[in-house]
Amino acid sequence: MSHSLSEILQFIEENDIKFIRLAFCDIFGVQKNIAIMSSQLTHAVECGVSFDASAIGGFSNVAESDLFLFPDLDTFSLLPWRPSQGCVARFFCHIKYPDGRPFEGDGRYLLRQVMTRAAGKGYSFRVGPECEFYLFKTDEAGEPTLEPHDQAGYFDIAPMDRGENVRREICLTLEEMGIQPERSHHEQGPGQNEIDFHCASPLRAADDLMALRTAVKAVAAGSGLYASFLPKPLDKASGSGLHINLSLYRNGKNLYEDFALHPKEEAAAFLAGVLRYVSEITAFANPLPGSYLRLGKSEAPAAVNWSCQNRSTLVRVPAASGGDCRIEVRSPDPSCNPYFTIALLLEAGLEGIEKKLPLSPPSDFNTYTEDLKQYELTVLPRTLGDALALAESSAFIRRVLPEQLTIPYIQQKRLEFGQYENAGGRRNYEIGQYFSRI
Repeated sequence: MSHSLSEILQFIEENDIKFIRLAFCDIFGVQKNIAIMSSQLTHAVECGVSFDASAIGGFSNVAESDLFLFPDLDTFSLLPWRPSQGCVARFFCHIKYPDGRPFEGDGRYLLRQVMTRAAGKGYSFRVGPECEFYLFKTDEAGEPTLEPHDQAGYFDIAPMDRGENVRREICLTLEEMGIQPERSHHEQGPGQNEIDFHCASPLRAADDLMALRTAVKAVAAGSGLYASFLPKPLDKASGSGLHINLSLYRNGKNLYEDFALHPKEEAAAFLAGVLRYVSEITAFANPLPGSYLRLGKSEAPAAVNWSCQNRSTLVRVPAASGGDCRIEVRSPDPSCNPYFTIALLLEAGLEGIEKKLPLSPPSDFNTYTEDLKQYELTVLPRTLGDALALAESSAFIRRVLPEQLTIPYIQQKRLEFGQYENAGGRRNYEIGQYFSRI
């Protein structure tokens, strides 16, 4: 929804909003923010708010450390879990250099560029994320434990499902923030939950995902729980995925309508592009060493393939009609930077259209029980190290993402993977490094 500055200032005064959080996402998918007094909002909109970019991993160096945050007025939202008196609002921000140029590491800027490029070719997108996460108990000091909130399973209800009220509160909180959750339910793992969004523009969908992470953790903490978006927090339970639904439009028409019976050439080529480049994208869509413990297990894909309705494939085309027609990319996990991941998937699809890539035959079989070698399917990277090697050598990645972003990203992730590989207990390293942060 579009807002003018005068409308926002009036709302701020009428609702006793005292603090404004200016939020942004670092290149690793971690949300950062700085709080200003509401009286400083006009100055922030006109002049920006400077910060030390050299203190944000992968953003800049000490010699050119100044960057500026400019609030995106269309992202204004209250934070409902904060006090009702002297309450707090939030904007996502554009990140710029002192001379006004967009900062290359700003994922929101990169995603807007993709949308603009697509529009120039007559295409637009709708994106609908499905995000899984775990709820864990906390100890007497309020620190997170690895004990799940419940022992329920897929679609269970209370009393087995103890997360019912927490999910309800999360959904109501998201609605207060102007976000439209469509569905929520208990997932397969003990204490595992899922919340799905109404489809939106790519930028709005990525913003909503960042807002979801914050809201889920805040509501969980208010209930004495800890929410984790780690891709594989429990050894013997399902991992958490971030399924990304993509719809492709041209002249207002959804090109995935009737795809199973009458696939349109552009829709097929878009899907072929996603399949062609998904292995090179994996280092960004699955950014942690433990991300690869999830792939190939408990309905998470391992091979590069597609099918209609088949939930064992990397991409499936769900049974749907009208505006709900889409493809569902099932390999990413919720620890990723959603701006980069969505931008890369959309660029891959557009390249498929431009190159008129042929779509491979569907994999209409259970890829978890069949020997994949007999079908000559490409297998997703087995480790973060393998994924980084593919990304580093990828001409596609170099075209879509600037060097100022990819070089520090790959360097940092290679360091993390090396530490993981050399750790005496890899599982303990994963939990120690990421569990309390993601």
